[in-house]
Amino acid sequence: MNREVEQVLQTTLQNWNSMALAEHEDSEAAANAFESSFYRFIDAVREWASGLEPQPETIEAFLDLPMVQEIIELLPTPLYLNFETEAELIVQKKFRIEDEKYD
Repeated sequence: MNREVEQVLQTTLQNWNSMALAEHEDSEAAANAFESSFYRFIDAVREWASGLEPQPETIEAFLDLPMVQEIIELLPTPLYLNFETEAELIVQKKFRIEDEKYD
């Protein structure tokens, strides 16, 4: 797996677990940390994907890439759904506007 993607993925997964275990008073901070790390992870995947030759033309082709398969194996199901949505944007070379990110 690409080293940068792997590092931010590990941070994202740690923040996901922290958010799940957070006490009520810490839940907002944990959710914000997770959200921030998730989008850093997506940015790292986007950067990695931009260097692929040939570029995957469909979401299916992207999801079948060996590194993407490694990522998918590590993601909890709720995160996979968000990842798949972001992967579609990566394949389409579209960027999510800040206000459109998950709240």
